[in-house]
Amino acid sequence: MTIYFENESSQSFPFDLKEQAENVISFVCDHEKCPYEVEVSVTMVEKETIRQMNATHREVDRVTDVLSFPMMEYDAPGCFEGQAFENSITISPESEELVLGDIVLCSEVIQEQAKEFGHSQLREFSFLIVHSMLHLFGYDHMEEEEREQMEKLQREIMDQMGISR
Repeated sequence: MTIYFENESSQSFPFDLKEQAENVISFVCDHEKCPYEVEVSVTMVEKETIRQMNATHREVDRVTDVLSFPMMEYDAPGCFEGQAFENSITISPESEELVLGDIVLCSEVIQEQAKEFGHSQLREFSFLIVHSMLHLFGYDHMEEEEREQMEKLQREIMDQMGISR
């Protein structure tokens, strides 16, 4: 597993961001029974950067907590076979790993949401990585059924990692 981690934020956290990102990404890959070694890029940014990215890539001109940029397509979420998956498979020439995509997190929003929801920054950071990893595995929450499935998986993964509110 290769995690490219870049912290472009001036915010500080009471835990090692890269180490926690690696732990969560590895756990989600195991949970979803990903049969590949994976490569993921994780970048921590501040509000103005994520607002600009959100406006550019989603045409939503506002700050958000996390953006996910999947490289793969799936016939069904978390299904590592099928035509869509085979047609989109991207293997890194450097690492020879499956390139899942990019995760961009907003440091300030993580801190604000942790305070607002009454839990730790570690919990908020971990939750957003779980959420984003599920997007990189093809899950979404646009329709009610998809939202319920994704929320169930998020709760299950967070509980199994022992990171509670």
